[in-house]
Amino acid sequence: MKTMKSNIKTTNILGLFIVAAMLLSSCSDSKPENKTTVTAVNVTVEKASQPEGKGFFSASGQIEAENFANISTRMMGYVSKVYVKVGDKVRKGQALIDINNSDMEARRAQTQAGINQAKASYITAEKNYQRFQVLLEQKSASQKEYDDVKTQYDIAKAQVESAEQMQKEVDAMLSYTNIKAPFNGVITSTSVKIGDMAKPGQYLLSLEAPGDFVAMAMISENDIPFINKNDSVKVFVKSNGINITGTVSEISTSSQNTGGQYLVKIHLAIPEGTRLYSGMFISAAFPSNNQLSSQVLIPRDVIITKGDLQGIYTVSASNTAILRWLKLGKSLGDKVEVLSGLSSGETYILSAESKLYNGAKLNIK
Repeated sequence: MKTMKSNIKTTNILGLFIVAAMLLSSCSDSKPENKTTVTAVNVTVEKASQPEGKGFFSASGQIEAENFANISTRMMGYVSKVYVKVGDKVRKGQALIDINNSDMEARRAQTQAGINQAKASYITAEKNYQRFQVLLEQKSASQKEYDDVKTQYDIAKAQVESAEQMQKEVDAMLSYTNIKAPFNGVITSTSVKIGDMAKPGQYLLSLEAPGDFVAMAMISENDIPFINKNDSVKVFVKSNGINITGTVSEISTSSQNTGGQYLVKIHLAIPEGTRLYSGMFISAAFPSNNQLSSQVLIPRDVIITKGDLQGIYTVSASNTAILRWLKLGKSLGDKVEVLSGLSSGETYILSAESKLYNGAKLNIK
């Protein structure tokens, strides 16, 4: 009886082992395969090379209109009419703004009345002067009488001239109440509307002559001695990424009113179809007498920026992408100088068809 119970117990244990083995085998067979296919990123590459020729130094600046005016007034009064708005094209002499000028009109009327009175006195004094000239020649008037009449004539003549000069002054002041365009151009900004109080020297509106633009660059005191008039300059417009050739046309000799930097005007040879606007930021590369350094230049748009770090993707020996941090130097148009981190002859990634990351497989075109 005891042997039968032992056999049954052994049989049960063996059965449990068999079931467990079957379950484990089933789980193992149903486990999916974890296979990931890595797609290579299509890229184009470039070899870093050293630039040839003379060196350069760069400076920042802005695009400005060659001919522009910030229009103001010398009169105080309420704005009674604004004839233009931003973007309007105007002709030289066209009315822009009217300022209430009732006080000046009254003064002009008084001046005109003074002129009429002075002229009437002058006509009388002139007739007396001419008559006494004849009487003096006929010995019918004394020298003193003649001198007195001549003095009155001179005074009357001077009064007419004074009144006319006063009228010119009033007319000049009135011109500041009827603001007109000093040249053909486009209104770029306005700062007043009807009913506003205009004050002497207050900016009212800006006017620019379209089409003619220059670049104004700010140069440090260390670099200004190396700039000469008619130097050829490469100007890089940051907003649209275009390069324009320019020529130095003016060089300021004082930095007193420009924050310790010197203003240099660059005349631009603007290619046909290029759209520029005042205020666009530029980077100007001026020629230097020094030879270029042994560093390399790379395009600005391939640089990867993370916080304060700047780098570029290079190609490893196993054809994968490696992000390498760089130390950058001066800018030259759309390129920048690499001081360290990339040597001449090394390959870097110029463009990629999809997002790059460290270790990404590459398919070099």
